[in-house]
Amino acid sequence: MSKDGDNDNQLTGEKSEKDYGSDYKNHVIELYKFYAGTADAVSTRRQSANNFFLTLNTALIAVIGYSFRYSSVNNAFVWMQIPIIVLGLALCYQWYRTIKSHKQLNDGKFGVILSIEKKLPFAPYDSEWKALGEGKDPQKYEQTTHIEMNIPWLFVVLYLMLFCIIIYQQCANC
Repeated sequence: MSKDGDNDNQLTGEKSEKDYGSDYKNHVIELYKFYAGTADAVSTRRQSANNFFLTLNTALIAVIGYSFRYSSVNNAFVWMQIPIIVLGLALCYQWYRTIKSHKQLNDGKFGVILSIEKKLPFAPYDSEWKALGEGKDPQKYEQTTHIEMNIPWLFVVLYLMLFCIIIYQQCANC
């Protein structure tokens, strides 16, 4: 029930089996299959985004590393490294936000899937979630998102370390 006392079904546009008609059960099953597929699609997009950001950050780190070879000879390389580090930090922030957004979207999708499962004879996602301790016990299941969200921060630490090395080298050359 909502705060107003209205039935939550009115908020979602959901109809009862009686109001819907004879195709209700078939349509619930089809909707369930479709919606489970969209959750898989979000996971696929999420993995593609992770691959994109990982590749970009790895390439930036490689460029910075390669430029160290020449920065002691030509000071212009130092001024190339700092904008690359700033770009890398911005990419890490965006990567973190992208992971968080995908997590929120998946949380919403699985909430809908679980509500559809209440109308089915068996609820596989709900059963799996309960078997995994609902994500509360890392010994049973540690959510991938928690692991994924650490990777951009590892790159942030790496970029900051590189920045400190650049500054140290410049001070040592003064």
